[in-house]
Amino acid sequence: MSSSLEGKAPVYDWTPETCGFLLSSFSYGYLITQIPGGYLTGIVGWKPVLGTGLLLSSILSLLLPLAAELGVVYLALIQALRGLSQGVIFPAYYTLWTKWAPPQELTCLMNFSDAGTTLGTFFTLMVGGITCQTLGWPAFFYIFGGVNCVWCLLWFFLVFEDPDSHPCISTTEKEYIRSASTQKGHCHSWSLPLFSMLKCGPLWAIAVAYFCCDWLFYTLLTLLPVYLNRILHLDTRESGFLSAPPYIGNWLGHIGIGLLGDFLIAKNLIRLGAMRKFFTALGMLCPAALVLTVSYIGCNYVLAVILFTLSMTLISMTGAGYAVNLLDVAPRYAGFLHGVINTLGNLSGMAAPTVAGFLSSQDTLSGWRHVFLLSGAINLFGVIFYLGFGRADVQDWARVESTP
Repeated sequence: MSSSLEGKAPVYDWTPETCGFLLSSFSYGYLITQIPGGYLTGIVGWKPVLGTGLLLSSILSLLLPLAAELGVVYLALIQALRGLSQGVIFPAYYTLWTKWAPPQELTCLMNFSDAGTTLGTFFTLMVGGITCQTLGWPAFFYIFGGVNCVWCLLWFFLVFEDPDSHPCISTTEKEYIRSASTQKGHCHSWSLPLFSMLKCGPLWAIAVAYFCCDWLFYTLLTLLPVYLNRILHLDTRESGFLSAPPYIGNWLGHIGIGLLGDFLIAKNLIRLGAMRKFFTALGMLCPAALVLTVSYIGCNYVLAVILFTLSMTLISMTGAGYAVNLLDVAPRYAGFLHGVINTLGNLSGMAAPTVAGFLSSQDTLSGWRHVFLLSGAINLFGVIFYLGFGRADVQDWARVESTP
């Protein structure tokens, strides 16, 4: 059922269960294509996979208002298809850096691009709210979907698979990237050394760190407005406004830690493996401790926002830790392996809000204390596991001369 809101946009009388189903339909689609998308980037290249995913997602965004008008089933289908198209993006993004990033610039380049994700989320939420209030919510999807479609078409002409295929950069720059790039050879063929991957301790260390850190990250991301509203009793407008500083802190943190990480390596102030472990430990333990502190400060919302902002800022330190570690240990298979590991991380992201919702169902400080304590314990386990098994050297089975 729909009605008109000031003649600007339809309003649908959906139950909370229906809304949850529609939101989760994207996640299910997103999970399905990460592994095949990562595998495909190693065979056909990252550009066609990434570009196709971006363009399809943009086109599907234009169809969302029409799908909502047709009914819940159609909207859920479009949402699932959007998830399928976006699932290939991050695995392809990892393959991109194996061809374009010299090791001495890898941490900075990856963190700078990751910062764009955070800034884009913040910008979209801010502009999206204004757009929905002034033009109606369908306009939000038409505007952003249309802009993205135009951008994708330009992207196909301006972006190239590797330095050798780029027509505009100098020979000197090509030589520099080619000689120093992470990849140093072709990506994997149709076959994969799956058994070697399964018994590889450093890969398990990265996977466990991803899962544990994502648990805290998604708890913060999805439940911060809920905490501000239900525990600190701020209205929706206030909680929305106060949710912005953590995004800004995370954005700035990614840029800063990328520059710092590469500086430390360039000046030989720390070994690569030690740096990965150091920043992983700080980026997982400090935010967990700060978030746990929130549950002991009562209703001081200013201090709570400061602690949440520091947590989201410090969690970006993992960008110089486990988050880039795949490109150290198995660059040839980075796209496929990131697809596998990010799938596990997203399962954590789906489970964390559900568990947190159960523990905090009474909306008491003690219930939320259990939420944050659980996140801290999971992060502590992840750090211990990563410190024990994490490495930063290319594994024998992942070397170019190896035969899978």
